[in-house]
Amino acid sequence: RKHEYVYDEHYDCYICPNDQMLRYTMTTKEGYRQYKSNPAVCADCPFLAQCTESKNHTKMIQRHIWADYLEEAEHLRHHHEIKSIYAKRKETVERVFADAKEKHGMRWTTLRGLKKLSMQAMLTFAAMNLKKLATWTWQGA
Repeated sequence: RKHEYVYDEHYDCYICPNDQMLRYTMTTKEGYRQYKSNPAVCADCPFLAQCTESKNHTKMIQRHIWADYLEEAEHLRHHHEIKSIYAKRKETVERVFADAKEKHGMRWTTLRGLKKLSMQAMLTFAAMNLKKLATWTWQGA
């Protein structure tokens, strides 16, 4: 499996359980970078049955071009400072979407078409922003 291999950021390659490199070969149209092993080295490998079942003794791993960003976001999510900020998300960001669903009829729609739905969403969020602005001005007075 992919998680059993180690990704080396400096050399942009994967390292297999037998300490051999899977080198970058190409990027697909879907945005995945492909890393392949050397079949001459893998043919004599003791981990061959564990790594691959291909007839040409080649192991291929795919990694998305944005995987570095996802790993960084996952890494930051566990920092102490970020956890305190993330806890406030339910009070700020998610509350807006919950209000839109419950109080402004965004749970379902009777309209058809992207243009009509976009118009309804813009009007709903404009009304929500006006309500928020009115609340702020009343609290300031």
